[in-house]
Amino acid sequence: MSTMKSVRTGGVDKIEVVDVERPVPGPRDALVRIRACGICGTDVTFLHMGGMPARAHLGGELVPVALGHEPAGEIVELGSDVEGLNIGDRVVVNPQDAPGGIIGCGGTYGGMSEFLLIENAEVGRSVAVFPDSVPFDVASLNEPMAVARHAVNRSEAGPGDKVVVFGAGPIGLGAAIWLKLRGVEHVVVVDVIPARLEKALAVGADAVVNSAEEDVTARLTALHGRSANALGQPRPGTDVFVDAAGVAAVFNTVVDSAKWGARLVMVAVHKKGSEIDLGGMLRSELTLIASQGYPTEIFEVTPELVEHQERFARLISHRVPFAEAERAFELTLTPGAAEKVVVTLDD
Repeated sequence: MSTMKSVRTGGVDKIEVVDVERPVPGPRDALVRIRACGICGTDVTFLHMGGMPARAHLGGELVPVALGHEPAGEIVELGSDVEGLNIGDRVVVNPQDAPGGIIGCGGTYGGMSEFLLIENAEVGRSVAVFPDSVPFDVASLNEPMAVARHAVNRSEAGPGDKVVVFGAGPIGLGAAIWLKLRGVEHVVVVDVIPARLEKALAVGADAVVNSAEEDVTARLTALHGRSANALGQPRPGTDVFVDAAGVAAVFNTVVDSAKWGARLVMVAVHKKGSEIDLGGMLRSELTLIASQGYPTEIFEVTPELVEHQERFARLISHRVPFAEAERAFELTLTPGAAEKVVVTLDD
């Protein structure tokens, strides 16, 4: 039996690198050698939990989770019935298409492994091929950038709109990039960490606001002009708000700032509930739009990720070898220590 190394949860806020059986592809499967895999906030959630509840145990017993749902790699084995793929193809993966459950999110396999089995491999559904001009670490951004793209698609922001993105993490910055690439007139990014705001400007944001030091509503009014809510009360002329931060303060700020007919897209996961000022929403006829995953966007983003790879590469703050996976997750678990960590697996 051939084995490989794989990363899984190893208790609360801990990982363990374990030897597991290397998958053998069936006639319709492909085996991908992973060359890079990003670490996501979902991975951190599983680490904080120490695993995930087993479906078979009503008492909530935790079982380890094979981590990693942002992989990029190259095909090393192909089943006899697979069409449209070749040995050596460089691919990104749709983790939600796996028959054995979502890759890296409770499914049979995790992308933070030396090899990953793609069951029922099909170009355009389970994998997409990308050129060798794109580094594997940048290609691994395909999945989170699909999340960001779905949020932008849900916003229906157009060229004439003025937009603000709260949260300058990978999803927020990705949303800012997509907004500018679709020609949105003015994009503001709000955060509390100066380095992240600098990066927002570097990837194309028109302006940034440090909400720890500035009055967000006042700054948005200065940037987007003066408008009003349904009662005529003064509000900034911002058309679309994107919550990529997931904190109650963002929602409250939006309600206080929303003009008549504004839209709020919520893509961040709110770990704690918050009181909602329904009256404030009513006074602005604020539309709340939830954005979850990437129903159609997982490979919609791939060609543009290839075309604009240098801009997207700026999102990666740390590249850590697989042999130092524990350090990679420690960076991600430490607030403010890293923005986007990608684990690399070289020859």
